[in-house]
Amino acid sequence: MNSFISWIGGKKLLRKKILEQFPEDYGRYIEVFGGAAWVLFGKEEKGMEVYNDVNSNLINLYRCVKYHPEAIQKELDGVLMSRELFFDAIQDIKGLTDIQRAARFFISIKESYGTKLDSFGVRPKNMRKAVEFLKEASKRLDKVVIEHLDFEHLIRTYDREDALFYLDPPYYDTEKYYPDRFMPEDHERMRNTLRNIQGKFILSYNDCREIRNLYDGYKILEIDRSDNLRTKSGIRRYKELIIKNY
Repeated sequence: MNSFISWIGGKKLLRKKILEQFPEDYGRYIEVFGGAAWVLFGKEEKGMEVYNDVNSNLINLYRCVKYHPEAIQKELDGVLMSRELFFDAIQDIKGLTDIQRAARFFISIKESYGTKLDSFGVRPKNMRKAVEFLKEASKRLDKVVIEHLDFEHLIRTYDREDALFYLDPPYYDTEKYYPDRFMPEDHERMRNTLRNIQGKFILSYNDCREIRNLYDGYKILEIDRSDNLRTKSGIRRYKELIIKNY
């Protein structure tokens, strides 16, 4: 099934290639940089599943969709694709309930341009169907553990021999496009963490010399897809890497 939201750097276009790399012998699946969770929503339900992200608004939305889909749907009843509604939703207002926060964040995602959360997306969108789909998303998330941890803490917590980690970090030299802080040294910290795990990992990255050097010695698959991020080069095709430790 599809995700109920989009997110910058989302893997809607790449998830088929990623799922083809899945081993058969895993007992727990951990999505380390969750975002829109296109891979989680696209995979079969199997064993323990964990969704993680450091964005507190995103985590609040996922938790509310999982546990209180009807309440969010009621809060979003009659919502329209509206510039005025969008700019109201992105205002920082104190004292909101978790349901209200989740509903406003859902609007900001759905109605923003490129999921950048700061400009209105001037295009038609069926918000009624998007709101109705939250019930289906809730069913899929029913047994998914939702975490809000730094990637290193998360990996150390859930690492086992039967663990499969999927990591989709902010891409190298594109960190500024993401709403959450990810420093250049975090790329190396993540490599050092993955170097010592018991389980398996699948990692998606942009194809660049720095990442190839960091993961020299691992299995690297080259992928070419259409570009959905603004880059310095302005190219229409984008080269990506899928990196594995098995």
